[in-house]
Parts: sequence; structure tokens; C-alpha cells
Amino acid sequence: MPLRHLVNLSDLSQAEFKGLLERATELKAQRTGHEPLKNKVLAMLFEKSSTRTRISFETGMIQLGGAAIFLSPRDTQLGRGEPIEDSARVISRMVDCIMLRTHEHRTVELFAQHSSVPVINGLTDQSHPCQLLADMQTYFEHRGDIRGKTVAWIGDGNNMCHSYLEAASLLDFTLKIACPPSYEPDQQFMDKADGRGVLMHDPKAAAEGADLVVTDVWASMGQEEEQSRRELAFRGFEVDDQLMSRAAQDALFMHCLPAHRGEEVSASVLEGPQSVVWDEAENRLHAQKALLEFLLIEDHPLREH
Repeated sequence: MPLRHLVNLSDLSQAEFKGLLERATELKAQRTGHEPLKNKVLAMLFEKSSTRTRISFETGMIQLGGAAIFLSPRDTQLGRGEPIEDSARVISRMVDCIMLRTHEHRTVELFAQHSSVPVINGLTDQSHPCQLLADMQTYFEHRGDIRGKTVAWIGDGNNMCHSYLEAASLLDFTLKIACPPSYEPDQQFMDKADGRGVLMHDPKAAAEGADLVVTDVWASMGQEEEQSRRELAFRGFEVDDQLMSRAAQDALFMHCLPAHRGEEVSASVLEGPQSVVWDEAENRLHAQKALLEFLLIEDHPLREH
């Protein structure tokens, strides 16, 4: 079976991406009694703490009949300076899949280059492909195909914004990005979007007529020392009821969580009728189960070799 990884969302074809979303919804309905990964082991390496990533991957492996091993930097030689290449070679000889949640994107890339088993990016400072699987599953469940729709990204041009740009290219939707000056996404991801990313600095203009409004925290993990400066820069970028009123009448609101009520999103929007954040969070489990099947089952029907 050809070795496949998920380092960025662009590692998938459009057909594979859509197929994973459909399969995730099937698994969500099925829940129990399906154990195709019996005796398979997922190693989960965390340099960044997590709620949703750890619980969803660990639960997913258990529900699919396998097991997961949680490893913090204190639990491996990787945290003591062992070369990433050596860790990848050793760990991949003992497990069936590796998931990393880390700072440097290069760490995941090196693991994938030197691993003999599939490697999954559970989040880096550059991208967050697993969250986009859950987000798009949620949109498809609530509103159908996102092709031709408009998504408004309000806030920092961060790892989530980068993955949304990749999703825009794969699923053919327009992404209007409203960021304060100097907080724009990396140009390489704008280029990947093939013209589907529209950069602006006015959140009201970005939200106008949008079918989906998405935001994230203003200071991501590791940027806490920038909190005060970012609060000033992002003033006026809160997704509140007034901003949502500019979106389409049936627009959805998403946030990958954790959320800071009163900063990037108001409590009334987060808890309001247009918010699907709790479905979005739950779908991390189902989307990642579909991904684990895709990467670990020989001759998976979705695989484009």
C-alpha cells in the first residue's frame, strides 16, 4: 500500500476530501460495532497542549478497535534533543500511525519524510488540516455542498486561515479574509488558493453576504506575550451580532475553540442560533476516524494512489 500522510490539506485530492467528509458522517451515524483498526496503534506526540485533538484521536482509535499512546515532550527523547529524523525512524517501527501536534511545521515534514507509517499533522503554527475536515463536515451536514459559497474569515491570518485557503481551492469556494495590517496570511497559502482568497482589512466588508463566518483567538498558543498588542490591533474585529447581521440570513458561525467571549466573538454569537461550534468540535472525532481509516486500511476505496 503506497504510504500517505496528511501534512497539509493539499495532500488530499478534491475527491478524497469530499469522500472523507461523506465517510465521516456515515461513521457519526454508525458510532459502534465497526473495528477495522483492531490491534493498530496510534502514537500521539504533543508539544502543544490540547483538549479536542487528544480526546478525538484517542477516542477515535478506541472506537475503531485500536489503541493510542499519548507522548508529551517529557515522555520521549525528542524533548531531549534526539534528531527528529531518528525519532521518526524508531517510533514508526513500533506503531502504525503517528500524529503530531507541534510548533514548527518542519517537524511534521521531517517526520513524514523519515517515517515508515502514515504521519498526521494534528496542528502546527503553519496549518491545521484536521480542523478543516471537521469544519467542512459540519458545513456539509447543515447546508450541503460549499462549492460556490462565500466564507468570511475574520481575524488573524494564522494556521487556521492557511488551511481555509487550501480548503477554498479544493472545494471551490471564495474565502474573504479580513485581517488587521501586518496580520495577513502567508503569501504561499494565498497563492495556493488559486485566486479564491480575497484579502481585505474591513471585517464588515468580508462578512457581507457570507454563507459562513469563521474566527479564531487573536493570540494563538505561544503568542500570549503579544496579547495586549494584539488586542489593540484587532479592535473592531469581534464577531458580534451586528457583524453577523451583514452575512447571509442563513449563515453559519464557526470557531475551532477554545473561544474568548468578548474578544474575537461575542457570547451572543457563540451561543446563538447560527453557531454550530459544538457540532464542529464533535466532528473532530468523526472526521479523524474517517482519516485514520483512509490512511491505515489497505486498498481503501477513496485512495487515489
